[in-house]
Amino acid sequence: MNRSQPLDHLEHLDKELVEELAQVARVTVREELREQTRKQRRTAVLYGASGAAALYAGGAVAVAVGLALATGLPGWAAALITGALMAAVAYALRASAHASSSGSSGGSGSSGHHPHPPHRVVGGTPPVAPPGGLGMPYPPIPKNPPMTPADLDDPRR
Repeated sequence: MNRSQPLDHLEHLDKELVEELAQVARVTVREELREQTRKQRRTAVLYGASGAAALYAGGAVAVAVGLALATGLPGWAAALITGALMAAVAYALRASAHASSSGSSGGSGSSGHHPHPPHRVVGGTPPVAPPGGLGMPYPPIPKNPPMTPADLDDPRR
């Protein structure tokens, strides 16, 4: 029984120590998160500003191409050609983004479209998983068609 009194005193010190350590940990984590957030916010602002500048630069290039074409063509034809060029660039960029996001290394610079396997197999067995790639197997196909209320009333069945 004499040993329980010093342990009770240490228990009080342990609680204070745990509370103090928890407070120090909270403050440290909070400061670290603030610093990381500040760096990420600055990076995001710089990326946004870079994108806006690139947008204006692209607009200026499109206007320059249109004006250069307008020296030898009517204005409407120059604008049409410039629009078609910008659409082709947009399509090429989209195809490049699609190819890089699907994980293929590409190489030939194709449009990134690949033929899909057929969704239904005629005269064969169905695939193990649906084409969506969710990995869930198809439900089993019943041997007999389902019964309807008209079938239940029919005495031939």
